[in-house]
Amino acid sequence: MTITEMRNKRAKLWNTMEGFLDTHRNNMGVLSAEDDATYSKMESDLDSMTNEIKRMERREAIEAELNKPVNTPITETPEKSAGLTEKVGRASDAYKEDFDRHLRGKALVHNVLSEGTDADGGYLVPEEFERDIVTALEEENVVRSLAKVITTQHERKIPVATGHSTAQWTAENAAYTESNPTFGQKQIDAFKLTDLCRVSVELLQDSAFDVEDYLMKEFARAFGIAEEQAFCVGTGTNQPTGIFTANGGTVGVTAVANNAITADELISLVYALKSPYRRNAKFLMNDATISAIRKLKDQNGAYLWQPSVQAGQPDRLLGYEIFTSPYVPTMAAGALTVAFGDFKNYWIGDRSGRTVQRLNELYATNGQIGYVATERVDGKVILPEGIQLLKMKAA
Repeated sequence: MTITEMRNKRAKLWNTMEGFLDTHRNNMGVLSAEDDATYSKMESDLDSMTNEIKRMERREAIEAELNKPVNTPITETPEKSAGLTEKVGRASDAYKEDFDRHLRGKALVHNVLSEGTDADGGYLVPEEFERDIVTALEEENVVRSLAKVITTQHERKIPVATGHSTAQWTAENAAYTESNPTFGQKQIDAFKLTDLCRVSVELLQDSAFDVEDYLMKEFARAFGIAEEQAFCVGTGTNQPTGIFTANGGTVGVTAVANNAITADELISLVYALKSPYRRNAKFLMNDATISAIRKLKDQNGAYLWQPSVQAGQPDRLLGYEIFTSPYVPTMAAGALTVAFGDFKNYWIGDRSGRTVQRLNELYATNGQIGYVATERVDGKVILPEGIQLLKMKAA
């Protein structure tokens, strides 16, 4: 028996003893001889349990003391021995050097790129190169900076609670009402996104030209644009599912007009979102929509818009941060125009390992070398109730 079980047993015995006294005292307020013997037996059992609990507590204290380390743990990083490479695989300096030579079409020095060969052709980019691309994507891509981003090795199935149990008031001795939660499932896939760009042979022969930095920025810009458009309005067919689609967020408010939004409708949108989600909620919309909303005033003639007074911080609307994307639909009949919610409910799944492939022959007659970059990514709203949408009135 554990110490917790022993304490619970002692507590139950004590409750029994108190109840025994309340129900067995006679008119004089005392126990009969037989009841007194029974109560004395319970007192003896209580004392025995108390002594046993104290013994178990002393034992736990001794075991905790004996389990403490007898020596100080090693916390310093061992020095690198001579001849050993600190980083291995795609993170090693040798891999990075050979990858750069591969981009320029030069002979490889270390012959280590084979460990980064991709099944579809080309080589997996060095880890630092991939981190630079992801960082640049976050700068170019508003939705990626707001959403929850995960890295997967295969399709990711996410269980989602679609219904919760319900408590019921139950009469004494009445049967309990059964109420079971229900569960659904969302799956993060991997859709292929590619970009092909060309570089002249003369530039590649110029050692001052940083081809790796150029390709990283070019691919990041192209991928960032394509991703953000899909994260906003993607159909879900061969591309991610957008927030501003029928399978994205939940329509919380429908505007009265098909070409204008009122202050009351924005307030209704805020409170269409459940309170727990509002703690981290933000607005997302198009610049054209913001242009119209920025002119809205309250009953006192004060603008609802609150310009940011701190550099690098977003403006606020009704006290909440506001972000813009050119790929959010503008105010048009039936369009989903404004999103308000906690965008961590939109999950982006990156399939680890972006690749770059050099094309030597395709553009040879033009004196150019082609480069194909490939990534696999998916995105979708996992909890639609966490992102509320404002829909314009249909025509």
